[in-house]
Amino acid sequence: MDGKQSSPENLILVSREPDGVAFVTINRPKLLNSLTKAMITDLARAIKSLNQDDSVRVIVLSGTGRAFCSGVDLTAAEDVFKGDVKDIEADPVAQMERCKKPIIAAINGFAVTAGFEIALACDIIVAAKGAKFIDTHARFGIFPSWGLSQKLSRIIGANKAREVSLTATPLTAEVGETLGFVNHVVEESELLKKAREIAGAIVKNNQDLVLRYKAVINDGLKLDLGHALTLEKERAHEYYSGMTKDQFKKMQEFIAGRSSKKPSSKL
Repeated sequence: MDGKQSSPENLILVSREPDGVAFVTINRPKLLNSLTKAMITDLARAIKSLNQDDSVRVIVLSGTGRAFCSGVDLTAAEDVFKGDVKDIEADPVAQMERCKKPIIAAINGFAVTAGFEIALACDIIVAAKGAKFIDTHARFGIFPSWGLSQKLSRIIGANKAREVSLTATPLTAEVGETLGFVNHVVEESELLKKAREIAGAIVKNNQDLVLRYKAVINDGLKLDLGHALTLEKERAHEYYSGMTKDQFKKMQEFIAGRSSKKPSSKL
């Protein structure tokens, strides 16, 4: 990996590869990647910076050591929770939700509470066998503010989400895959390789369409199906209306070239 950057304490690492894949790593393994206020701000800034970097096409988010992220460091809870929860600039989940680029989570060990919410803000989740997603908001008296109370029920169903959150019962990667929450479950040694493989498949595609496709999927999820279908038609009309004859010709040439090649292997 090239172009490695980090916060002063190397707690949030950022690196970029030449093909447009960027890696963001939560790097506080001795404390299971628990987040301080400074780390939260650094993570938000890292995501914002990568979103604004035209050379970056896909982001892979992971954690070092035995956990993806064990949540907020509760020894600094007052400092974190009494801050402005509406401060988008210092909110990593808000920056992830604003990010135009696809974000792939590589989850090992535990994704607990805030870590769970960060995972939910990703577009694709790859998890190591045995990884666990745990919501401890109710256990510790912490009110969710990064979306867990609303997003999880929309993904796995309200009844299952209520059980996970109200009992603080771990949701395993294997169950998460069954419920459609986790995309792939792999051996821990293969975790980053699989995330990188998916990123590479995305990078090979038309990048303008990748960004537009992610946006229309995510924006459509906020609407009922009827309005979402209307949104799709409106954006398709806008897209094709803006294309020149030369662009249509290049599209046809690209399709003709791809059809003459062997199909790629399945993910």
